[in-house]
Amino acid sequence: MPGGSFPPSRKPAGAKSGREARQLIQISNLSLSFGEKIILKNLTWQINEQDRIALAGDNGVGKTTLLRMIAGLAVPDDGKITFARRVRIGYLPQDLIELGEGAVMDFLRSRAGLLGLQEKLESASRRISESEKGSHELARCLSEHEDLERDFAHRGGYEFDSSAKKVLRGLGFAPHDECRDCGEFSGGWRMRIALAGLLLDRPDVMLLDEPTNHLDTESMEGLEGWLHDHKGVLIFVSHDRRFADKMATEIAELARGEITHYQMGYERYLVEREASRQRLERAIEDQKERILHMQRFVDRFRYKSSKATQVQSRIKQLEKMEIFEMDAPSKTVSIRFPEAPRSGWEVISCNALSKSYGDIRVFGDLSFEINKGQRVALVGVNGAGKSTLLRLLSGTEQPDAGSVQLGHNVRRAYFSQESAGNLNYSHTIWEEASHTGSKITEAEKRNLLGAFLFSGDDIKKPVRVLSGGEKSRLALFKLLLTDTNFLILDEPTNHLDANTRAIFERALLQYGGTLLIVSHDRFFLDGLADRVLELRDGKLYDYPGNYSRFIEYREKALTAQGGQCAAQEKNAEDAADYRKKRRQEAEERNRIYRERKAFIDRIEPLEKSIAGSESRRNEIDGLLCRADVLADSAKVQELLVERGALTEEIESRYKEWERLSEALDEVS
Repeated sequence: MPGGSFPPSRKPAGAKSGREARQLIQISNLSLSFGEKIILKNLTWQINEQDRIALAGDNGVGKTTLLRMIAGLAVPDDGKITFARRVRIGYLPQDLIELGEGAVMDFLRSRAGLLGLQEKLESASRRISESEKGSHELARCLSEHEDLERDFAHRGGYEFDSSAKKVLRGLGFAPHDECRDCGEFSGGWRMRIALAGLLLDRPDVMLLDEPTNHLDTESMEGLEGWLHDHKGVLIFVSHDRRFADKMATEIAELARGEITHYQMGYERYLVEREASRQRLERAIEDQKERILHMQRFVDRFRYKSSKATQVQSRIKQLEKMEIFEMDAPSKTVSIRFPEAPRSGWEVISCNALSKSYGDIRVFGDLSFEINKGQRVALVGVNGAGKSTLLRLLSGTEQPDAGSVQLGHNVRRAYFSQESAGNLNYSHTIWEEASHTGSKITEAEKRNLLGAFLFSGDDIKKPVRVLSGGEKSRLALFKLLLTDTNFLILDEPTNHLDANTRAIFERALLQYGGTLLIVSHDRFFLDGLADRVLELRDGKLYDYPGNYSRFIEYREKALTAQGGQCAAQEKNAEDAADYRKKRRQEAEERNRIYRERKAFIDRIEPLEKSIAGSESRRNEIDGLLCRADVLADSAKVQELLVERGALTEEIESRYKEWERLSEALDEVS
């Protein structure tokens, strides 16, 4: 299906202005548990008009559950959600939506609430024509008709058809698709229809759960353009880092059942989250150090009356101290492909490839080659023929004309969503994972399965009961352990969470063979590809560099450059301000570290000296209890003098230790 485009991206319509934003949603003390697992814990969150929020967090923390609660589709154990008057909520789930029967355009009109309004308008018009001139009934009908007409206009009823066609084009639909029955479309396309309906409905609060899952890169750019113009609240969950960074001005991180807010874009949030984790680690170490010093003071002077006030003060401080805690770090799993066998320089060569299905020509006369070690991204709108071309290159389908020639000693492997059909459905997950011929240990295999979201008793599940996404992940897992030097991958990250995507990307970066990849994940492509092939209008265009360079080349070729310089200057200015802030924060951290280290460097040898002196004094006390020593008066006198000097020295050093410890506590 041919694609289209929305207006070019610009500053989001929902970007906050100087005036105070109105509160639309108040979430108060929300709690939810599944068995012993706490999902939400007294969660409180205020959502204001114009907010554009990415809801972030690890898989399984409750992001989808929280969105469903806001949408009124799930109920908490405790707490409440209140809404401002007349706030309309729109929700797009990540699971497949049943749209029912009827033409696409009729569904969109119904979803936007226009069909019902049109019927009411027609009814009011009939009653107006039937009412007597000058009657109260006529006045009432005219007033009702005016209100309905105003509501119809507010919902974009008069320009709805043109807006709907624009949205459908941007999401990759062909002109004739708007008249087709919704039931004729596959699951991914039905999700696009549902997304189009939500965009056209223009709710006050738009909740999107993984909206980019079923979109190609061009459709995602179109969605971004439309959402930039959305004037209401936007709250979304997305594993697409580039989409999240473009759409969000605030990050709400859900962890341990609570929300933490970051007033920044997604990429800065990732940096700040890591910096926060490091700050917390340092704070925990500093707190342990302070507790140790205070506890030592209490232990040493607990029974000394002259220190009673200071001892009690420190005991109270210890009792009131809030102990910093950090989540246990997630287990890091590192995966590597088997060492790729050596291949010839030319991995695959295609000459004059053509492919048609009936009267529909997908592409024709494509000629190109891929060389050893290249990491190639194949891009294009949905329906351009990307998956078809991959099937021809993998040998699972034959071209109508032209040839595909593999190079010397090339061992190719192909992954697509249909690869799940090659699994043995009579096996369990563990049995299927063990039939790869790989030499990795059982422990390594379990860790790797865990990275692909199969852990614990899950590995005992029969393959036949797995969902489509689970089967795809298992097929991808098996591919990782295959002896290859040329990987052909069609949407390999579709069913992977953010952590697994990162692990998989690192493995691909270390892969010693050649890659050809189709993916809608632009961040994934950007970090991986060193060459981009674009299928457009049945032809192939070749671009050097990663996905970002490809976008630059395409924009230069297809769009005017007006306004880009100003935008670049603004971005550079924002980046400079951010770097300055980060530098100042780093300088402050370094100052605190230097000052604390100066005190610690003096305290530690002092503590060793005190410990040595106390040890010697205890040794003298032991000697003074021995009969042979007590019989020698000169020896006793010598020991008593030494003991007295040690006591004075210990007292003096304790005073210095106390002074330094208090000074250390004040450093901040």
